[in-house]
Amino acid sequence: MKSYKLSDLSRPEVESLKSRPRIDFSSIFKVVQPIVDDIRNRGDAAVKDYTVRFDKVELDSIVENVNDLPDPVLDPAVQEAFDVAYNNIFAFHAAQKPVEKNVENMEGVRCKRVARSISSVGLYVPGGTAVLPSTALMLSVPAQIAGCKIVVLATPPAKDGSICKEVLYCAKKAGVTHILKAGGAQAISAMAWGTESCPKVEKIYGPGNQYVTAAKMILQNSEAMISIDMPAGPSEVLVIADKHANPVHIAADLLSQAEHGPDSQVVLVVAGDGVDITAIEDQINKQCNSLPRGSFAAKALSHSFIVHARDMVEAIAFSNLYAPEHLIINVTDAEKWESFVENAGSVFLGEWTPESVGDYASGTNHVLPTYGYARMYSGVSLDSFLKYITVQSLTEEGLKKLGPYVATMAEVEGLDAHKRAVTLRLQDIEARQVSNLR
Repeated sequence: MKSYKLSDLSRPEVESLKSRPRIDFSSIFKVVQPIVDDIRNRGDAAVKDYTVRFDKVELDSIVENVNDLPDPVLDPAVQEAFDVAYNNIFAFHAAQKPVEKNVENMEGVRCKRVARSISSVGLYVPGGTAVLPSTALMLSVPAQIAGCKIVVLATPPAKDGSICKEVLYCAKKAGVTHILKAGGAQAISAMAWGTESCPKVEKIYGPGNQYVTAAKMILQNSEAMISIDMPAGPSEVLVIADKHANPVHIAADLLSQAEHGPDSQVVLVVAGDGVDITAIEDQINKQCNSLPRGSFAAKALSHSFIVHARDMVEAIAFSNLYAPEHLIINVTDAEKWESFVENAGSVFLGEWTPESVGDYASGTNHVLPTYGYARMYSGVSLDSFLKYITVQSLTEEGLKKLGPYVATMAEVEGLDAHKRAVTLRLQDIEARQVSNLR
């Protein structure tokens, strides 16, 4: 891993470190756009063709009704682990339910905001180099709490055309209604356009490779009229460590994200003096060589780096500039630095909080903004599955008080119909009051 000392770098050089490995979306769009168009035109048949082409699987049907599928049988220890994760994710997201507030801004002028679920949603659960049933929970649990009526979960089928039993278990537990046995851009397209067997959805969520991300980006600006959770890129982590952090733990945390894929990026920010960099690098090499996905991790490490900061203030400042998907603060009294964090998808405080707990079962959501998008996007939450509607109600007295101000503002903007919608009502009120006096 390359190493940089922040105090030796110019401002432009520091700024350059926030750049991720480049994704050539222009060329990826050229590959994905024909798939998007083909799915729109040919529906199920096109999805089947791409599943044969990319996944080497022939399907009789691409969509399964979850209620029609038998309950999968899991190893008891595996089932218990997913049950614990479900309970924690449910508890954390249920606590996010909005509280409706009525505000009387002026006498007789009442306003409120009400929440309603997005009625049909599409959840993408990757299944390429790794099967991710944890993502099925992260996406379907908040959809369940929100009360979404149609929940389509898309995931690539196994070689025999079946659905990963752990994914199916999570889908059933969290109220998924349909499973689309497809991956990649073809799955995103099928959910966005709708096909003969796949319901059309209104918003699509979930991580994926560059082709999945490109499909989401294309379709949110198309006639499909869908929204997406966020633009996303490869997985990443930034670890801030001081001299008290265990090199074994630091290496393990860095590798936990590097193993996702060769395009992942991990960053170590060393805060202050006394950190044994050699011990950390030795642990990275040792642990990487013993990982089943060590080749992926090694490639990710080739474009990752170490940053040396003078102190925690400089370390946090760099982290805020980088805006990581995952931020681990493995230093003494880590909690006191939480308030200084401005840009991060999810934060892990202290030596006993590995990023893995958030990936699986602490209760927070692991679908997070990457590629620096944490500067302006949040991770998936209950709010991601809700939309908000504002409501206002005026009494006669309320309109008499507020109406003249509205009429004046409409006149300033030259919108006479807006003005008349108020003044005609005010005239009616005045006429009735005069009539009552006679």
